Amino acid sequence: MLKTIGLTGSIASGKSTASKILKEQGCTIIDGDVIAREVVKEPQVLFEIRDTFGKDFLNEEGELRRKKLGEHVFNNSPALEKLNQIMHPRIQRKIKEEITCCRRKFQSSKTRHFVVVDGALLIEMNLHHWVDEVWVVVLSKKEQIRRLTERDSISEQEAERRIAAQMSTEEKLAYADAALDNSKDRQYLKEQINKELERLRNQDSQ
Repeated sequence: MLKTIGLTGSIASGKSTASKILKEQGCTIIDGDVIAREVVKEPQVLFEIRDTFGKDFLNEEGELRRKKLGEHVFNNSPALEKLNQIMHPRIQRKIKEEITCCRRKFQSSKTRHFVVVDGALLIEMNLHHWVDEVWVVVLSKKEQIRRLTERDSISEQEAERRIAAQMSTEEKLAYADAALDNSKDRQYLKEQINKELERLRNQDSQ
């Protein structure tokens, strides 16, 4: 038996911490960031990026200059849209393939297995349609700004711009089956995650 969970959250909300806890609890993790890094190494993807944005965005070895491209598309909606058109279909396809693979692997199992799709853009990429539940990690904007400025050594104004560039937590919550409050310590977050996993396990006996 298999239950798929889509895990998402706004920048600096603690989604990665939640993902690590879920892995510790035995969940299989499909990491959207890892898949994106794999996709961007594909020769065809690099060719399209060079063709779209110019050769300056690749280094002498033909690899992507991730920071340079990131700075170029940030606050540049047309450029970001072009990049998304290159990247998102491939990322979606790979994630769907991994979910399908997990379904086949666990479909005949008599015990409950959890597969977690960890993706900051889970909803924006319409991957929430491919999972049984959506879990959103929640943190106040004030705390997001504090953590983001400390983590990335940026100004509060820059942190606010990065937060504003993404779908808001409130918008994500409209899709949520569970909200994970990350305003306290790791143990508090872990307790909520275990409670939600137990809720799903109990569904099997109903």
